[in-house]
Amino acid sequence: MRILFLGDVMGRAGRAAITGHLPKLRTDWRLDFVVVNAENATAGAGLSAGHAKELLDAGADCLTLGDHAFDQRDMLQFINQEPRILRPLNFAKDAPGAGARVFQARGGKQVLVAQALGQVFMKRPFDDPFSALDAVLKKFPRGGNVQAALIDFHAEATSEKMAIGHFCDGRASIVVGTHTHVPTADAMILPGGTAYQSDAGMCGDYNSVIGMDKAEPMRRFITGMPRERFTPAAGEGTLSGLMVETDDRSGVALALHPVRLGGRLLHAGPPDAP
Repeated sequence: MRILFLGDVMGRAGRAAITGHLPKLRTDWRLDFVVVNAENATAGAGLSAGHAKELLDAGADCLTLGDHAFDQRDMLQFINQEPRILRPLNFAKDAPGAGARVFQARGGKQVLVAQALGQVFMKRPFDDPFSALDAVLKKFPRGGNVQAALIDFHAEATSEKMAIGHFCDGRASIVVGTHTHVPTADAMILPGGTAYQSDAGMCGDYNSVIGMDKAEPMRRFITGMPRERFTPAAGEGTLSGLMVETDDRSGVALALHPVRLGGRLLHAGPPDAP
């Protein structure tokens, strides 16, 4: 199975990168399933119902959120109407929606997608992600009642992301980090057959400060004083993520390819990429 994961969609530039590239990639790369982290897709803060529909119509099979899951208030209701959107498992006990779900990929294959939030250096004290993911992976074993399992770990600290990767090794097909908006160069297959990358990067304008227009973040770093609100950078966006090929019977990751398409980052992707 060919599974594509795309990192945090950042504002209009990120949405344009998705809608501009994903429909063609689904055909050209013969993708079976696509997961997109969309928690910054609406003005850099959360995801609106309208923008969720736009990304799903472009070819995403599942949208994951993050610590900004409900910054857009209409998501509190919309997430219960749209099962293809997941919020983190450990966001809050009374949060609407689900943090894990089994989806049907092309050809009837079953894919588990789950998301959890890290605890280190995050602004809010979230529940333990290890126990939350452990329960889900025990219920849906890779190569058992699902043909593949993907974990989106939305966290700040690379050490915590790596620990989650090793914790899920041999049980998940893919563990990929989000949240920091900078793609890491550590994409690898762990000893138990789990594809891992600390951060997939963002889908957005990299001529920025992690997706935000440069002027205000730089002013705050230099002067220590805010003047304006942060706004997403509006230049050409880059599509960033990870494509993984898995064994249909065992769910083991067989190959992985970092994806960088369009904008300012060097191109990389599957060997047969356009």
